[in-house]
Amino acid sequence: MYWIWTLIVGAIIGAIAGAITNRSGSMGWIANIIAGLAGSALGQALFGSWGPQLGGMAIFPSLIGAVIVVAVVSFIVMRVTAKK
Repeated sequence: MYWIWTLIVGAIIGAIAGAITNRSGSMGWIANIIAGLAGSALGQALFGSWGPQLGGMAIFPSLIGAVIVVAVVSFIVMRVTAKK
């Protein structure tokens, strides 16, 4: 049950990060989960585990990390597709 909550919270965090960066339209739900989980790991590594936690993730550092991940990935994808 823990992993299900982790995936659900990761998807929500990824979707919120996509909405903040205006990149949610180009990302599917699998990319939202991946961005949420990767952003959670990055955010908690950089900023610690402060604030409320849900599904084993600190919400605010995870959201900040997911915004960073979505912004960097979308920048890289735009650069690669622009060169074609």
